[in-house]
Amino acid sequence: MSMPTHIVAVGGIVENELGEILLVKTFKGGWVFPGGQVEAGENLMEALIREIQEESGILTVVDQLIGVYSNTGMYKGHDGVTDVPTKVMLDYVCRPIGGALATSDETSESYWVNRDKVLEMITSPAIRTRYEAYLAFDGKVAYMAYETKPEFTVSLSRKI
Repeated sequence: MSMPTHIVAVGGIVENELGEILLVKTFKGGWVFPGGQVEAGENLMEALIREIQEESGILTVVDQLIGVYSNTGMYKGHDGVTDVPTKVMLDYVCRPIGGALATSDETSESYWVNRDKVLEMITSPAIRTRYEAYLAFDGKVAYMAYETKPEFTVSLSRKI
């Protein structure tokens, strides 16, 4: 029996002093909060700071873990061929400390959005659910297991 390989990803909900949330528009998935896969040799904080800066131009500090998510569907790994059984995502609240809004080879727009308008812009059920966990954060970390294909289905949701 071979050991499973997991994709580890991080997401950053960046809120500025005006109560606005940083969103980026991806070429394939619409509006999302920035984040992405942790690369070999990177720690989670380095990966998140890098992803946010790459996708939006904004420099950040990571403040608080707010969510842990398991997407238990089968997906293709980095090589586009190998099946990867689970994607583990960790969401953090982050604070902007510099930079300027920019785009990247993954994003066509970056924008500060009033926190009450964010759900009007996010169409992905998984991203919406993770943002709702941020809005409901009460000091306990949200944990959720779900699949996104063929449709968004939650199998476990609790606070830990």
